[in-house]
Amino acid sequence: MTRLPTTTTPLAATGVSALVRLAVLCVGPDGDISYWNRGAEELFGHRWEGVFGRPAAGLLPHTAGRHPGEQDALEVLDDLTRSAWAGALPTTDRDGGVKDVVWWSYRIMEPAGRSLLVIAANARPLRDTGPRLALGDRLLPYTADGTTARGGVRITPRLAPVADPAHAEHLAGRLGSVLPRVSAGRLDRMVRQIVPLGYPAVEVDGTVLLPVLPEEHGTTSAPPAANPATGRTARPTRPAPRRELLPGPRGDVAPPVLAPVTAPAVSLAPGHVLDEQLALLRESGAKVGTTLDLATTARELCSVTVPRFADFAAILVVDQLFSDTDPPKDDLTGATIVARRVAVAHTDLTPGTWAAALPEGELIPLPADSTPRLGEPLLVPVIDPALAQDIALDLGVPGLGPLLPDRSMIVVPLTARGTVLGRMCFLRHPGRRPFDAKDAATAAEVAARGAVHLDNARLHRLESRAAATLQRSMMPTRPPRIPGVRIAHRYMPGDRQAQVGGDWFDAIQLPGGRVALIVGDVMGHGLLSAAVMGQFRTSVITMAALDLPPAQLLRHLDNLAHRLGAEHLATCVYAVYDPIHRTLTLANAGHIPPVLARHDGRSELLQIPKGAPIGVGGVPFETVEIPVPDGSWLVLCTDGLVEVRGQGIDAGLAALCSNVIEPQQTPEDVCEQILSRVHSDDRRDDVALLVANFQGIPPEDVAEWRLSMDLSDVRRARALTREQLTRWGLEGLSDLTELLVSELVTNALRAASHEVSLRLMRVGKLLVEVSDDDHNLPQLRRADAEDEEGRGLALVSNLSRRWGTSRKAVGKVVWFELPLPT
Repeated sequence: MTRLPTTTTPLAATGVSALVRLAVLCVGPDGDISYWNRGAEELFGHRWEGVFGRPAAGLLPHTAGRHPGEQDALEVLDDLTRSAWAGALPTTDRDGGVKDVVWWSYRIMEPAGRSLLVIAANARPLRDTGPRLALGDRLLPYTADGTTARGGVRITPRLAPVADPAHAEHLAGRLGSVLPRVSAGRLDRMVRQIVPLGYPAVEVDGTVLLPVLPEEHGTTSAPPAANPATGRTARPTRPAPRRELLPGPRGDVAPPVLAPVTAPAVSLAPGHVLDEQLALLRESGAKVGTTLDLATTARELCSVTVPRFADFAAILVVDQLFSDTDPPKDDLTGATIVARRVAVAHTDLTPGTWAAALPEGELIPLPADSTPRLGEPLLVPVIDPALAQDIALDLGVPGLGPLLPDRSMIVVPLTARGTVLGRMCFLRHPGRRPFDAKDAATAAEVAARGAVHLDNARLHRLESRAAATLQRSMMPTRPPRIPGVRIAHRYMPGDRQAQVGGDWFDAIQLPGGRVALIVGDVMGHGLLSAAVMGQFRTSVITMAALDLPPAQLLRHLDNLAHRLGAEHLATCVYAVYDPIHRTLTLANAGHIPPVLARHDGRSELLQIPKGAPIGVGGVPFETVEIPVPDGSWLVLCTDGLVEVRGQGIDAGLAALCSNVIEPQQTPEDVCEQILSRVHSDDRRDDVALLVANFQGIPPEDVAEWRLSMDLSDVRRARALTREQLTRWGLEGLSDLTELLVSELVTNALRAASHEVSLRLMRVGKLLVEVSDDDHNLPQLRRADAEDEEGRGLALVSNLSRRWGTSRKAVGKVVWFELPLPT
């Protein structure tokens, strides 16, 4: 161990230094905090982002309490420091704890006025165990004599001059390593002002005066540092980590955590904005963000800076934020980050060099434990060739290493609305002026503005995904298979960005083999229109189950629209096709008329009363019935299909009617044919298209009887069923079908007042319907062992493939299906 001498030694004559963890802060001429290093965060508890650019007054109360009117430690220092001052002064940290602090403060002349530079250290560990010592590059423990050790170590902060020039140069270099990260010239001016006022020093036990040098975590020796006076830096044998501070877009200093770099680096102080910066910012404002597409916005942001500002620019984004998977948690620091390079711009004439090293679209895994966080900036004026590969590895791009030597580099985060989206990298060729602090400020501002546009694209993508998911959940995915009709449909959003709109279509199976065909169009676009469309579509499905006539259904839908709000307007065509009677019953609510293509190829617009849109009110709806021979086609669409810019809707309807539909075509083929011939990419409205080919049900496949209102007619219903199944060659289904028909007819005769009917249809399956004039739907219920009733519907439910009940205009129908024998 080394024991300190018991007599006072002049600072100029000693080679021993005290290593102390130093907090460094600066109060600008305007009284705001302009610098706050990591040591200040550790000592006082305030993060840099919470204090930078804010008034120093009131930040560090002088006493333990936080009562109004008490004096602040920084205000006391401001009063005490005429030119320089050293002493002990307790203060209160962010959490309200009292800190025993030793201070050294200096008045510094700046171009903008006089600033207060403050160096501070936690006095408690110094008084408890003494300072850590260094003799040159050797570390020494402090050992006091026994008498002093029992009461701790007496530490008194001092300001001491240094007479030895070599020692003074060494101390100036070490002190400059913790002073505000400014340009080399400005740092030199600060050190030159501090030297005549005295170096920070501590007097230990009143016997020895030691210069105070900064101690960094993990330091095992005093590393060589730059001399502010000469600007020369001794290169270490092994690169040591160095963390740099860069300001954000408003001049605020970013957190001091980024890639380990030992190349000469500078950082920013707030200053005036150059004309070149203003011109670049104006150009970026005019050319970036013209679309809501991520790749386009990223390329615009890169191209606006190359070659005007840099010779190379690249944008890396967090892939999880822009992919179709679920967004990641807010805190990405504890998990592997997958980044994607979305844009690259450069001026290199060598073909393929940058494209091979940095291809667009490349996915880059960035492990959190070995890669700097994306949200932190870096400025390297000139990249040392010995460190180029290390920097490339830290950036997660090993292939970039051979391209980095002697170039100048800026890396800035892309942060918008509190979310780190990625980062942007700038490089300049060796023959061009290296980046400086003002360039870093420009890069930070350009990146901040560009990040807002990228975030707009991200948020729009999320909204579009939500809207598309909503629309898909509310639209039929595939047409239903209904006897006597073939159906196909298509939907195309007019807003290619939002991918959502208010158009809808549907095909709903009704009793008696009938089908309801609907096409509607909610006025407007976007998520609100899609939500209203979902309400209208659900209402139509519900009311269609009541088997209401088309005009009556539209009247109920109009009443619903008034309850939802006067601003909800929609057009709609509701048509019901009866494949047994070959009729089409329609009603229109302000929609474009459907097209009916006859089996001979002729097409015509159906002349039906147009009515008023849903939601207008006060206008009657009318039902029209027309015959539709087998082989006919019905084309229902929204106006987005037939609107022709500059020609009106009539031209589009004429084009729609001119399409000849061949008999051998499938409904899917007809949809594609219509879209390819009528629809064009310059149209901006949604398109819903529904095509139905009417084939009818042959009369020999349908049998229907009206039964008398007598329970004895149940026997007749069974007999009629057996006879019809025998004609169809379906004797194997007779016993089961008779049993189920007997149960349903018995229930109907007990509930009906005047009418009960039985219908059998052979439509790829055996469909049986029992109708009556009672509107109350039967309920499936559990029957106990002793019950003599209540088992009819249970038998139907368990023995048929499918069954159901629905209301008719008058009464109800109960039906079931049985598969045909193979």
